[in-house]
Amino acid sequence: MDRLRAGYGVRVKADPTAQAALLELQSTDAILSQLQHRRNTLPELARITELEAQIKDVDGTRIELDTQVSDLSRAQKKADAEVEQVRTRRTRDEERLNSGAVKNPKDLESLQRELVALERRISTLEDEELEVMEKLEDAQTGLASVQGDLDSLKAELAEQVSARDAAIEVIDQQASDAQAERGSIADGIPADLITLYDKLRGQYGTGAAALRARRCEGCRLELNGADLRELAAAPEDDVLRCPECSRILVRTPESGL
Repeated sequence: MDRLRAGYGVRVKADPTAQAALLELQSTDAILSQLQHRRNTLPELARITELEAQIKDVDGTRIELDTQVSDLSRAQKKADAEVEQVRTRRTRDEERLNSGAVKNPKDLESLQRELVALERRISTLEDEELEVMEKLEDAQTGLASVQGDLDSLKAELAEQVSARDAAIEVIDQQASDAQAERGSIADGIPADLITLYDKLRGQYGTGAAALRARRCEGCRLELNGADLRELAAAPEDDVLRCPECSRILVRTPESGL
């Protein structure tokens, strides 16, 4: 009989009503476990994690494109300044040429060659300037697109966070109610029995199980005849353990003893 006793050799006793209350306590603890599982596995949690990763990646792309836009903007300003500088020089040389101030044939020829060179230089610089402008436009378009994607992701993230918080608020309220009910139930159970129950629950997930139709509802195994006879012979206030799964075994009117 020792292996059926609550302490395996140490006889623990409790009023049958207190033992039956363990099943209510177990039911409430199951609800609390389910609520915690729901809280930990909310679909919003997975989506939030996914969105945060996407936002990080997209924001990295945004930073790269923003850097490109800044670099190309500086390059365009530089190209604009170079073109303007050469145009100013060409204008000055054209004014000298047209003023008739240059009389020396060699100086005149030199001025004309310089004007030709300036025209080629302006053409080259304008081509480079156009290329920079096209790259800048592409980068700006890309940046605007990525920024739009980023804004959409952040908006969805805010929605998911709000939905998560609302769901958690409901679950936490339900858990608070269940915890209060648990406390009320536990008040009617002796401390040593609660201690044993909590220890077994930590080991097996459930600390107590009902005996119905000669079957332990914790491990779902049917007890053999010898164990059933010992259980039937035990005093009602003896706290017993299932010989198969070691949970506290609570006798019920449907035990089949």
